[in-house]
Amino acid sequence: MSSSLGYYDIGMTTQFACQFDQRFSYWMYVPKDYDENATKEYPVAVLVHGTHRRGMMYRDMFMEFGEKHKCIILAPQFPAGIEDPKDLGNYKFLKYRDIRFDTILLSMIDEISQKYRIAEKALMLFGFSGGAHFVHRFFYLHADRMIGLSVGAPGMVTLLDDSIKWHCGTGGMAEHFDQPILLNDMRKTPVQMVIGGDDTETWEITIKPSSPLWMEGANDAGTNRLERMVSLKTSFENNGITVRHDIVPGIGHDSVPMMPSVQTFFADCLNKAGFNDASTTGGEG
Repeated sequence: MSSSLGYYDIGMTTQFACQFDQRFSYWMYVPKDYDENATKEYPVAVLVHGTHRRGMMYRDMFMEFGEKHKCIILAPQFPAGIEDPKDLGNYKFLKYRDIRFDTILLSMIDEISQKYRIAEKALMLFGFSGGAHFVHRFFYLHADRMIGLSVGAPGMVTLLDDSIKWHCGTGGMAEHFDQPILLNDMRKTPVQMVIGGDDTETWEITIKPSSPLWMEGANDAGTNRLERMVSLKTSFENNGITVRHDIVPGIGHDSVPMMPSVQTFFADCLNKAGFNDASTTGGEG
């Protein structure tokens, strides 16, 4: 482990290129009292951006949380236009051409673990909109590394149902990714689904026959994000996974007003996982 952390490695870090694949990058927040000579290990909260790719904004919104709860914040950046200049959603389904975006994220975790003391298998993931696409699909394959999942208003969902073909369901997903769905680990992991009570627009999320995502049943999970989240929640519960369902009244498709709910949930996840010293008790309002 490096013993030469500099000014840009503590607190609000600069943007770092991912060494595994430098087309991708990340921002971090590291608690200011991080001591290279201590032994404390830190959980990591991963905040995955939506299609607008406001990763740095998410990091900034969680800096106080990271400081209070002694948690490292990681905000990956998955640029649009990788390999296809017109592509906006390359990361949302984990795999795009020969790129595995879940592997990219795990490589970032491995990279920062060479610099900081990262607690083993202590990831919390939050994603909003396109980021919520990513995090709930990541959960299927990597729940064994997680202590919490927060899914914020995805436009399209992959139901936990093997009778429905991937990507609308998990049928064939294990073969598609050449690794199993970790259902037992999923059942052990706290899950939140959070959405605005007025998130009812349909034009952006309706899958049309002309779309490369089109398949029979593509819109069966619901006409809007509220309905699709209920379908995802039901599929989880049908498989023995408990879901905390938070609806933020009076807002549409907006991540900012849901952040206090996400932070309260993450504080609960940290407590349940044993990261509950005097500085990490209680919720985040």
